[in-house]
Amino acid sequence: MAAQLAFASDYMEGAHPAILKKLAETNLIKSAGYGLDEYSETAREKIRKACNAPEAEVHFLVGGTQTNATVIGALLASYQGVIAAETGHVSSHEAGAIEAGGHKVLTIPQTDGKISAEKVEEVLNTFKEDGNRDHMVMPGMVYISQPTEYGTLYNRQELEALSKVCRSNGIPLYLDGARLAYALACSANDVTLEDIAACCDAFYIGGTKCGALFGEAVVFPKPGLIPHFFTIVKQHGALLAKGRILGIQFDVLFENDLYEHIGEPAIAAADKIREGLKENGIELYLDAPTNQVFCVVENAFMEKLAQKVEFSFWEKKDENHTVIRFATSWATTMEDVDELIKWIKQKKNRN
Repeated sequence: MAAQLAFASDYMEGAHPAILKKLAETNLIKSAGYGLDEYSETAREKIRKACNAPEAEVHFLVGGTQTNATVIGALLASYQGVIAAETGHVSSHEAGAIEAGGHKVLTIPQTDGKISAEKVEEVLNTFKEDGNRDHMVMPGMVYISQPTEYGTLYNRQELEALSKVCRSNGIPLYLDGARLAYALACSANDVTLEDIAACCDAFYIGGTKCGALFGEAVVFPKPGLIPHFFTIVKQHGALLAKGRILGIQFDVLFENDLYEHIGEPAIAAADKIREGLKENGIELYLDAPTNQVFCVVENAFMEKLAQKVEFSFWEKKDENHTVIRFATSWATTMEDVDELIKWIKQKKNRN
């Protein structure tokens, strides 16, 4: 059987060659552990500069779910929960990690994966006005992601509006940047790292899905938001002893603006897939501009497609149709994209 075309996710490859090269070059150098090495510190300085946040605290963790659980657990009091879109990663794809840590995910309606400042304010006001609020889970923070689970983007105005609501109500705004490189590389995006640092109280810069072997960089633009966060990371089993492996990867990603451009091949590939789907009469579920492509296919066609292509099941639309996702990455080739479109065309023409 011919090799499958891999479009199931954006972390199926290893790492950017520049990262592998630097890891090999530094392999036998002895350094301090737990992120206290010179490479991690250089990476922190580069991230601070890119975010225009010279005093920011930067911590390196291994994966996205681990990072969300650690940061959210540290930000919330025991009686508080986190506001998130009903489609948000913490509410739909993290196996209850936040709830397992003792905090409820307070889901609210979304539009194309995004929540609005107006809806957040409504939830906060409803809680304040409820005479039984002392018996309820208090909204203690807001979680968003950039891009969203549907590959859509918050624009600067939307981000600033969310920030304003959070700050006027004294709760932190936290941004999950698992796929942040693909947002930064997208022509439809008007939100920079500097904007995120200005609007958010905490966020993370994704590495796992954006060219690193693994790793996420947590940024607190203003130091001291979470006292003793290093110890909290350790307590969660999230502190990597060989922390320099994380530091080296982000040191490379933030050299010569690599992180801001590494997602460009993924966006070009996704755009071509979107056009190929349209040309072959396949409905886009929504026209997101980043590296995730969602479309609606007949179940019979999906079964044929699965013979050649790895994609992600997303949700059932109805009895006969399913929403599936193609994801591209920094390493996706146009040869694979062309083969995908060719395969789709052949199967559609046989129907």
